Amino acid sequence: MEAISSSKLVPAHITKLSTPKQILSFNPNNRLISVKCSSSQGSKRESLSISSCDLTDTRHVPVGGQLISGSARSRNPVGKTFSSSGVWTLDQHVSESSSQVTEDKVGVLLLNLGGPETLNDVQPFLFNLFADPDIIRLPRLFRFLQKPLAQLISVLRAPKSKEGYASIGGGSPLRKITDEQAQTLKMALEAKKLHANVYVAMRYWYPFTEEAVHQIKNDGITRLVVLPLYPQYSISTSGSSIRLLQSIFQEDSCLSSLPVSIIQSWYQREGYIKSMANLIEKELKSFSKPEEVMIFFSAHGVPVTYVEDAGDPYRDQMEDCISLIMKELKSRGTDNDHTLAYQSRVGPVQWLKPYTDEVLVELGQKGVKSLLAVPVSFVSEHIETLEEIDMEYRELALESGIENWGRVPALGCTSSFISDLADAVIEALPLATAISQENPTKKSTSAESDTNLVRYVLTLFFGSAVAFVLLFFPKLASTFKNYI
Repeated sequence: MEAISSSKLVPAHITKLSTPKQILSFNPNNRLISVKCSSSQGSKRESLSISSCDLTDTRHVPVGGQLISGSARSRNPVGKTFSSSGVWTLDQHVSESSSQVTEDKVGVLLLNLGGPETLNDVQPFLFNLFADPDIIRLPRLFRFLQKPLAQLISVLRAPKSKEGYASIGGGSPLRKITDEQAQTLKMALEAKKLHANVYVAMRYWYPFTEEAVHQIKNDGITRLVVLPLYPQYSISTSGSSIRLLQSIFQEDSCLSSLPVSIIQSWYQREGYIKSMANLIEKELKSFSKPEEVMIFFSAHGVPVTYVEDAGDPYRDQMEDCISLIMKELKSRGTDNDHTLAYQSRVGPVQWLKPYTDEVLVELGQKGVKSLLAVPVSFVSEHIETLEEIDMEYRELALESGIENWGRVPALGCTSSFISDLADAVIEALPLATAISQENPTKKSTSAESDTNLVRYVLTLFFGSAVAFVLLFFPKLASTFKNYI
């Protein structure tokens, strides 16, 4: 048993202990770390004693007057287990997150959509987007068609999408903004006495999730908080990124034991609500008659089947979010009329209603003259705010009779917003648990091999058929293009 004593290693959050406290933690090298903090009466000086022993040793190890053997790792002798890596506290008054004196190396992973940085990136970006089964949900029997269909749609949609990206400077600013948010969040965490590495993982473009996870592993992160940059949860946004992340972790023996805390949604947080209210109040003041302005919340849409068949909570969370923002505004004396609509629908299927473009026309017909657009599901500027809202919807609104148009900017690096995200990370840290290494889908059988071969042949056939149609029946391809 090796012991180290120091008075300099005690963090600020445990420097006022009046009675001895002891914390047990198992590190990845199968060593039991015993940390004992104590202070002498009438003195402000504290001491820290750290002892360690090899858990592969079958001898019993004395801990706090008890005997615990290596086989006792699965039991919690006194305190609460916060993660499957086995962090135990012998005094429940000590916060596990703030007493991690074994110096956890904390990481924060920001999840976002990603976007093409150049016009040449547009088509492959669209392919990655539509190849995601959480974006185009095909019946299980036809899943083998996912990539050929994604290729077809991306090729047909690329010209129009390129025009949109060209109009906002030739590419998406999403990566630059997200990197800035990551850096600002890192500084906010440091100001709150938490040192953490902050990483960015994009779902459909660089830096891809796999790249970020590789860096996390190389940096030796021992505790991770995953923070999607989507206030509301949807299976097509946060859900897709989280499922990809889980599959990567489950396939890696080291990562599968890493304590991870995932913040699935945070639209209800007071800091976010107040930050949104602040931006709305500021923009309302730019109108000559602020009290007459219609507050128009525009959210990214999802197909109705996601909500009604797959149980996506997105619509409920969005409506709850709007209610909370308007409640905050009303408490400040702002009681404008408001409405919610959904934008960015694609294809012939029914999406969440009402649709943004249709509502704008209706509001103009009803005599609304002043409107303030609020992109409520976005915290960063990108093509859906800069081109779709600022250009397409603004033009439609003015053509429909709305005379005064305004738009609330995305939250970006707003200090109150970033500070609240930092608080969310700190609150989530002690809840981290390891992602199970078990992965039943990883088993391989000859039957599955046969199925994969059949799928390959069918995919090859379908891809060839698509190429044939595009080449020899351009009118048919044009008709299909109108539906996507």
